[in-house]
Amino acid sequence: MIHTLKDLKADKLKGLKKLKLAEGLTEFPKEIYDLADSLEILDLSDNNLSELPKDIIILKKLKIVFFENNKFTEFPSVLAQLPLLSMIGFKSNQIHTVPENAFPPLLRWLILTNNRIKKLPKSMGDCQFLQKFPVAGNLIEELPKEMANCKNLELLRISSNKLTSIPDWLFQLPKLSWVAFGGNPMTNSIEVESTIKSYAWHDFKIKELLGQGASGMISKANWISENKEVAVKVFKGSVTSDGLPEDEMKASIAAGNHKNLIPILGKIKEHPEDKNGLLMDLISSDFINLGNPPNLETCTRDVFIDKNFSLKEVIKIAKSMASVSLHLHNIGINHGDLYAHNILINQKSEILFGDFGAATFYNRNSQISKKIERVEVRAFGCLLEDLLNLVDKSEIDQNLYPKLKNLTELCLQPEVDKRPIFSDILEKLIN
Repeated sequence: MIHTLKDLKADKLKGLKKLKLAEGLTEFPKEIYDLADSLEILDLSDNNLSELPKDIIILKKLKIVFFENNKFTEFPSVLAQLPLLSMIGFKSNQIHTVPENAFPPLLRWLILTNNRIKKLPKSMGDCQFLQKFPVAGNLIEELPKEMANCKNLELLRISSNKLTSIPDWLFQLPKLSWVAFGGNPMTNSIEVESTIKSYAWHDFKIKELLGQGASGMISKANWISENKEVAVKVFKGSVTSDGLPEDEMKASIAAGNHKNLIPILGKIKEHPEDKNGLLMDLISSDFINLGNPPNLETCTRDVFIDKNFSLKEVIKIAKSMASVSLHLHNIGINHGDLYAHNILINQKSEILFGDFGAATFYNRNSQISKKIERVEVRAFGCLLEDLLNLVDKSEIDQNLYPKLKNLTELCLQPEVDKRPIFSDILEKLIN
């Protein structure tokens, strides 16, 4: 819900916990201080703000702040003084400077996507609770080595920056599970050969919207010359929290064929707005999302509503996911977003895995390749743990449950090198 400055000034919002104002503001409204006793979430996205007042520290109960799509050029270090602040969003500003010691002590989730940051402060290493850090679409040339102390970091998006190498410590972080690092000079050298055909936009009659994500919109379409129904994904073209849409398109195509991947039929050419697009099989309406994306509370973990699984179903899902993950890593693709919300499932527990927005190509012959795979193995472990928590209690004493629990623990163990790789996991699940 969007509130109004008029209501705020008229004292009609007393006791409010969450405030959202989007009225082209150029200054921070002082009337917000009247909510100091209750306000926990402040969303001032889509305004023209460029700085925060020093007395914002009056808002001691703030836990979450969003300033997306404003005009900040420097990250406001005054936020470090808010004791309960755990989530900060500054997506799509013009930030080029992040000062030292600018972060609050309880920071868990920091969004700096699509800015102009060249350098991150060394004090990033003091963010001991940081779990989620999307910083794609900046100008960062290297990550500060102090970030090796961010032992709770689970999700990192550093796509579309200026990184020339990956630091050794990154893939040794004990909890790192979801990482996207495409669109950097170190990955740009990997060219994808493709024999996939392109089809003219005017040969498709676009019908209803099926869904949309950060990178684009998927619609149902009639393929006129072939007289069949398909799905068409048109990319928005700007950097997303995961990375660049063209990298997603390349990875979707390079992933090739696997029974648990959504089949790609071709590319779209001659779009009236010169946008890129992919042509895909239309998925049967029997398929639904296995889970919902993380929320503000769960941070990095998916949300499952009213779902229960049998052990047999969990094993079937796990086998399929291990198989498709092995297929991708054999090609040298790190999916980067191995989550239940990117998995479609039907009544027979058959699955389809999609959304390559965070996917990154890497060299299978590099020294670090097995570490990259084992980071994704931790994401697989998180998925398995979530599914096992949804298993009917009557099945927990069975012989299989402890074995799956043990496999989960192997995938989640903090020493990256001691985790199994996907071929080991698949073998264990088959046996």
